[in-house]
Order: sequence, then structure tokens, then C-alpha cells
Amino acid sequence: MAATKKTAKKAPTDAIALLKEDHKKVMELLESLERATGTRRTKLLGQIEQELKVHTQIEEEIFYPAWREAARKKDDQTMYYEAVEEHNVVKTFLPEAAGGANNEELKAKAKVLKELVEHHADEEEEDMFPSARKLLDREELRELGARMEARKRELMGR
Repeated sequence: MAATKKTAKKAPTDAIALLKEDHKKVMELLESLERATGTRRTKLLGQIEQELKVHTQIEEEIFYPAWREAARKKDDQTMYYEAVEEHNVVKTFLPEAAGGANNEELKAKAKVLKELVEHHADEEEEDMFPSARKLLDREELRELGARMEARKRELMGR
């Protein structure tokens, strides 16, 4: 009797796992940007801008409010506001990163953008996400992940 292949239904992605995947992808793109020139740099900047826009939007619309609602401690409230302000800094800097008088200036801007994003991702992964794992149960994180995945597809036009 031949073995039949079962089609396993994919479990919803945990919200934190989804955000960590986004961080990893953007960091890889930013590392490529530091070495890129010409049209490759322009293409990467556009891709990075799109990825960061969608990532920050799903965080601000879905993840941050759920985490903030669960986290009533003053430290966690401060962490929330810092995260939102870091998003604002990156959003403001992104258009600046695309311009530059020469290759060296563009490389410097790419490096600064990478450092801004890396700092933000590190804080989330080291502080906010462990807090969220304590405050939100596995099912809540999966439900948030499913909502975030759906919103991400919508924002990416898929």
C-alpha cells in the first residue's frame, strides 16, 4: 500500500516569530545596501523602505496596542513610547538615506540607517518580546500573528 502524503495545515505564525523574521530580512537587506552601488542600491532602498513601512505599520496597528494593553507597568509604557519614536526616526531618515552627493555619503547613510534599525530590533527582541511572551499566552500570540500576516499581505498588495 502506497503511503499517502498528508497535507498539514500550517499553524498561524506567532506574532513575535513573524516580527523577528522581518527584523532578520531587513537586516540582511541593509547589509547588502552597505555594499551596493548604482541601480542595485536604488532597488535595495526601495525594498527596504517597503519592508520597514509594512513592518512598522503592523507593529503599530496590531502588535504594540495588544502588548501595551497587556503591559500596564510604567517601564513597559516607556518602552512602548520609545519604540514608536524609534519608528518615527527611521521613517524620517529613510528619504534622507536615498540622497547623497557621492558614493561615500550614501555608504555612510546606509550605515546609519542600519544602526538605527539594528538598535530598535535589538531592544524589541531583548526587552519587549520577552515581556510580551510573559503577558500574552501562546494562542493570543498566534491570533496576533495571523492578523499581522493578513495585514502584511494586504499592505504588500498580495
